[in-house]
Amino acid sequence: MADAGYVVPHWPKPWGLDAGPIEQLLISDELKRAGISRPINPIGIGHCGPILVMHGTEEQKQRYIPPMLSAEEIWCQLFSEPGAGSDLAGVSTRVERTSDGWVVNGQKVWTSLAHDAAFGILLARTNADVPKHQGLSYFLIDMKTPGVEVRPLVEMTGDHLFNEVFFTDVHIPTDALIGEEGNGWAMARDTLDNERVTLSRAGLQWGWGPTAEDLVEVARERGGVPDPVLRMRLIDAYIEHEIIRVHGLRMVAAAVSGRPGPEASLRKALSDPHGQKTFILSKDLAGAQGMLMNSGPLGTSPEWWARGFLFAPALTVGGGTSEVLRNVIAERMLGLPREREEDTDKPWAETRKAKARA
Repeated sequence: MADAGYVVPHWPKPWGLDAGPIEQLLISDELKRAGISRPINPIGIGHCGPILVMHGTEEQKQRYIPPMLSAEEIWCQLFSEPGAGSDLAGVSTRVERTSDGWVVNGQKVWTSLAHDAAFGILLARTNADVPKHQGLSYFLIDMKTPGVEVRPLVEMTGDHLFNEVFFTDVHIPTDALIGEEGNGWAMARDTLDNERVTLSRAGLQWGWGPTAEDLVEVARERGGVPDPVLRMRLIDAYIEHEIIRVHGLRMVAAAVSGRPGPEASLRKALSDPHGQKTFILSKDLAGAQGMLMNSGPLGTSPEWWARGFLFAPALTVGGGTSEVLRNVIAERMLGLPREREEDTDKPWAETRKAKARA
């Protein structure tokens, strides 16, 4: 599928097919009809790959994209830090140039799939003497490099998706830099736009649990929902599902162009609370069985969707919190004035010293 261009048909050749929106929808429909799934490498294909296509050297593309598309090499995204989540431009992980490459020191957190990843994309600071948005650069890093330590963060689902990642004098080669030094913030914004498109697509929320459409089908199979309040909640969830689906069709062209815009933030701001509502509804529809965990294979019927319910709080945090998304919508879609930050124009090193003294 990767060789034929069907994994990412909207990407340019030779990786994709330069396919337009209609052709992409047809390909997706035919794959679904045939029961064929694309390779699972969500962060690599959804977030990292488009950046390599746009900004990577020819050598970087030839080395990393083919095994990324075939999911032979899993990728992770090394962005958030304990002191830089919503304020991502405030990251403090440092990368310093050496005679034969770069040296990385710092910490990342909430890194999905870091324990399985062969490679990661890293947003780090290469210049502390300029304002925070200007001193960032974008790297790719081999996760097996000496000095990289991955520690699991186990969620209340009992599963382990997220991680802390520590870098201690990690040496990476000169060609690990993607694009130009100091241009990391622009590429990070592109990555976040791609991430929000990926996380807000119609269907399962981050791979967990049912959609509202699934719940309607289950209710029909069981002869309906006798409780009138639950029935109205199900109808409400289904209407929301359809609104989000139609909104998704309207933004297909932007989402598949390789340069998705702020519309992805709007869709994610709509779909995440909807996902939480759907998970809660699935538990309530299941009745007493909804209290059970691991009753059987996930996705078979509502009583087996407990993991989605427990994972639901993460929906409005990952890929940008609901508050950050609303700022993006206000500033980039509605044209409202940007909320000024006190340290925007100050050298990053000075702002960090001021915060440390405080």
